[in-house]
Amino acid sequence: MSENQNEISPAWDAALVGFQRELRTRGASLHTMRAYGGDLSELAEWATRRGREPGELAHRDLRAYAAALSERGLSKSSVARKLAAVRSLHDHLTRAGVAAHNPGELLPSPKRGTRLPRVLAPTEIAALLERIPASGPLEVRDRAIFELAYACGLRAEEIVRLDLDSPDFESEALRVNGKGAKTRIVPMGEPAQRALERYLEVARPALSADRSEPSLFLSRRGRRLSPSDVRRRLERWVRQAAVAGHVSPHTLRHSFATHLLEGGADLRSIQELLGHASLSTTQVYTRVEPQRLRSEYARSHPRA
Repeated sequence: MSENQNEISPAWDAALVGFQRELRTRGASLHTMRAYGGDLSELAEWATRRGREPGELAHRDLRAYAAALSERGLSKSSVARKLAAVRSLHDHLTRAGVAAHNPGELLPSPKRGTRLPRVLAPTEIAALLERIPASGPLEVRDRAIFELAYACGLRAEEIVRLDLDSPDFESEALRVNGKGAKTRIVPMGEPAQRALERYLEVARPALSADRSEPSLFLSRRGRRLSPSDVRRRLERWVRQAAVAGHVSPHTLRHSFATHLLEGGADLRSIQELLGHASLSTTQVYTRVEPQRLRSEYARSHPRA
């Protein structure tokens, strides 16, 4: 579990291993598990230096830890993330009977400013997708990936988890395995379906090295892609299309949700399509449209 076992007591190392095991059982992604591991290793090292074992930390200890994080010059969002990890760990320790209660329950997180997600205009989306040629297997694959990412609002991790049986062409829908091993069904849309059909017809057979490989999207070597592969390929096509600014798979996901909202879709439907557990997570998109309208007002109104 820990890369610094000499700095973490055996009890802390066992606690962190147990928490990672619980995260795995809950279907947490590898990215999430690594993030928790890094954040909580810092807590374990800090507590070990002070002779405090799991279950022994009190509210005042965690206040001191939060202050130490702030003194390091970390951003508010980083401090908030690390404290959220601390609370989650202590929830686990409470369930496991190691701690009598969660000392982080009343621990306040630093207030963070709302950062609105970047959204591409429909014309920018079209320019990006149409820039990807249909000249070779990798290009045909990429066009299918990003048509699907935008049409279905997929996370990079969800794209690479798709298998051959994920699309249902008869119902024009895609079965997506999201966070927490939750499955949702999302409509594909005609352009995405055509791109995917072409990929399966001409590109995947050229990339496939093992007929038993279940992954929908294959690498050059015929293996399942990683999320970093998807991000790297998108960066390439963003440069080719000369789209300004940083664009990630999550940008396509944000654009998907915002364009649905602008088109009249209700927030509950968008929540289901995105696979958000809470409506409050989806509500960030209600702040994107007013911001665009304010920009248009400032640009167009004679007395703005």
